[in-house]
Amino acid sequence: MLKLMKRLGYALALAVAPLMAQAGPLVGPEALGVALKGDTVPVVLDIRGQDSYEQGHIPGARNAPYALFRGPAENPGALVSEAHLTEVLRGLGLTTDTPVVVVHQGSNQTDFGSAARVYWTLKSSGLGDLAVLNGGMNGWQQAGGAVETGAMPDVVPSEITVTFSDRWLATRADVQAIVEGREEATLVDARPEAFWRGETKHAAAARPGTIPQSQYFTHDRWFGSDEPSLIKPDLVRQLAEENGFGPGDRLVSFCNTGHWAATNWFALSEIAGIEGVRLYPESVVGWSNAGLEMANVPGLFENMIDKITGKY
Repeated sequence: MLKLMKRLGYALALAVAPLMAQAGPLVGPEALGVALKGDTVPVVLDIRGQDSYEQGHIPGARNAPYALFRGPAENPGALVSEAHLTEVLRGLGLTTDTPVVVVHQGSNQTDFGSAARVYWTLKSSGLGDLAVLNGGMNGWQQAGGAVETGAMPDVVPSEITVTFSDRWLATRADVQAIVEGREEATLVDARPEAFWRGETKHAAAARPGTIPQSQYFTHDRWFGSDEPSLIKPDLVRQLAEENGFGPGDRLVSFCNTGHWAATNWFALSEIAGIEGVRLYPESVVGWSNAGLEMANVPGLFENMIDKITGKY
């Protein structure tokens, strides 16, 4: 009987372990359900819009729409200020010791980027016990998880003061140093190939193309084709090895606005365990609007045709 109890205890520990930062960055619906009934209950941070939250959310979840962690319309990937993050996290009652599970909608691979970007922001803000609910709210409901409706209840504010770490951050100056050969690192473009080749662009970008010397690795490759909302840890580690990403690498992930890039950062840093991965948050929109050198920019004639035909 004692052996059986020990085995059950071990199984329970495995179910809850993904909530702990040192054990892994992903948690499944079943494990989250167990944790929400345990002694140390994590804060479920629902990053969907207020309307979606009020129409149905995990019981006890706190609502923090993704837009709170994003820059202005002309440069959505830009970092928000430490003062802004301090105000947001205090209002959510979060401290650096608070275990947090980030919940997005779970619609597809692109949707995961919102959870990854918030996770990166929280980690850089000093929170150490973080996880993303794999499959998001859709996965929770498909697994039969409980749902409640209505507005977020009052939360006791915390006294956190955010000091944003640059450990996982690549600034514009850092990227310039890489492009100019003053710093050694690999620039990884998370966008679909058409963006990298300059065949299309984000509406807020000044020009199509990519940052010089970059290679592309699209953000959606970490997900199974049969379950496009679920990131696959075994697949992540396999693809990282097959594509030459490994320990000791210095990588900078970017995209258009630091959204898709956050997924690549999450996969390579948090799942594959490569410590030298950084995110360039403002990405190509910020880079191109600053008038900096770009690669794969269409020629003058091609660019004129593209504008006439409304390609971008």
